[in-house]
Amino acid sequence: MTDVSADDLEKLAEWDTPTICNGLEALDPAWRLSGYTTKAFTCLRPEAKPMVGYARTATIRASAKPAMSPEKVLELRQSYYQYVDEGPKPSIVVIQDLDTGPARGAFWGEVNTTIHKGLGALGVVTNGSIRDLADSAPGFQALAGQVGPSHAWVHITSHADPVEVHGMSVRDGDILHADVHGAVIVPVHLVRELPSAIELIARREAKILTAARAPGFDFAALRDAMADAAEIH
Repeated sequence: MTDVSADDLEKLAEWDTPTICNGLEALDPAWRLSGYTTKAFTCLRPEAKPMVGYARTATIRASAKPAMSPEKVLELRQSYYQYVDEGPKPSIVVIQDLDTGPARGAFWGEVNTTIHKGLGALGVVTNGSIRDLADSAPGFQALAGQVGPSHAWVHITSHADPVEVHGMSVRDGDILHADVHGAVIVPVHLVRELPSAIELIARREAKILTAARAPGFDFAALRDAMADAAEIH
């Protein structure tokens, strides 16, 4: 199955990212060790609902003045914006800061969050920095390596290439699910299988949680609840 609808993506936004990871692990054990971020982020809006969209990838540098001409810097940035605009919607921008000490300069602030929201992006996942927190576009989410005050020499160095952010390797067009916990890639062929897998896990967990919250809970009650959960298929 390769035909994913907007409704399919919106359905996945009903669950947080750890729950999506649970479902992926049940459907494909390989997702226990790959496909997700493995370092903590600074989250612009911890209270926001999860975002689900198609990856738009790019790389940046900020610690040194660009070796290319100002005209080339502008050309690359405009080409990048066009790439974001022309890609499938909704999108999530994934930007890898290539500096040895990333997050020296922020690409993301009031201007770029507003531009990207207007171009159909729900948010960004980056190991780089963010700034202008109070003035960022309303509703735009950001998971970033840190907060910083300056943009230094930040400039786009490439777009549409594979990137890696906090242990997650991402390609252009990958489907991402992200929230305050981090981000995970959702394989296209599992998008429509995830809801039923998650609902099965929830029914099993409900048996254990109900028992654990009941008066007089003990190991015997836990053992029985675990046995009952295992019988749910």
